[in-house]
Amino acid sequence: MTGSLTRQDADVLGGSGSILVRQRRDHARLDAMMDRWSAGDATDAERDALWQDIVQLVFSHAFAEETVLWPVLRRTAPDGEELTGQVEEEHQAINELIARVEKAPGDPRRAEWIQQAFTLIRQDIRDEEDELLPRLREAFDDRALRRIGAAWEAVRATAPTHPHPGVPRRPPGNALLGVPLSVFDRLRDLAPGTGPRARRVSLTLTGAAAAAGAVVLLVRSARRRTCA
Repeated sequence: MTGSLTRQDADVLGGSGSILVRQRRDHARLDAMMDRWSAGDATDAERDALWQDIVQLVFSHAFAEETVLWPVLRRTAPDGEELTGQVEEEHQAINELIARVEKAPGDPRRAEWIQQAFTLIRQDIRDEEDELLPRLREAFDDRALRRIGAAWEAVRATAPTHPHPGVPRRPPGNALLGVPLSVFDRLRDLAPGTGPRARRVSLTLTGAAAAAGAVVLLVRSARRRTCA
C-alpha cells in the first residue's frame, strides 16, 4: 500500500491539481493557522478572525470530503466502509464541539474547547493522510486524481462554512440539507443581506451539482475496471 502522503513529492501524488495534493495543502494551512492561534502572540481581534478562518476551512473541506471523496473510497477500497465510518465519527465530534464554541462566545471554557477541537482536527488529518487518501492513490491514475480534485474543489467552494451537527454525514442527505445551509453560511460570512456579492455567492452553488456528477462517472469507471 502507498505510504502516508505527508512527505511525498507532489508529482508522485498526481501533480498540483490532484485531490491528494489539494487535500494536503488544506491540511498544512489548517496546521499553520491552529499553531498561530495557539501561540497566543496575536491580539484578541486577530485570534477571533483567525478562528473564523479555521472554522470556515474545516467545514467546507470536510463537507467536500463527505460528498465527493468518501463515496468514491467506499466503492473502490475493500476497507473503505470501515475507514470512512471512523472519519465520519471524527467529523461529527468536531462539528458538535465547534457548535458548542459558537453558541457560547463568552464561556470561560471556550479556549479549552478550541484546543480540544484542534486535537480532533489534527487526529483527523493524520487518519486521512496515513490511511484513507493513500487508497485513492492506489485506485486511480494521475488524470483521474486531478479530475476528482477539480470536483472536490468545486464542492468545497460551495459548501457550508459553519457547524451543523444535525446534517447527515453521507449523500444524498448531506447535499440536500447542505446546499441551503451553505447559502445561509456564506451570506453571513461575506455579504449579509442582498446585493452583488450576495448574488455571486448564490450563483456559485450551482457548481456543486456538476462536480458531483463528474465523481459519479469516475466511480462507475473505477467499478468497471475492478470487475474487468
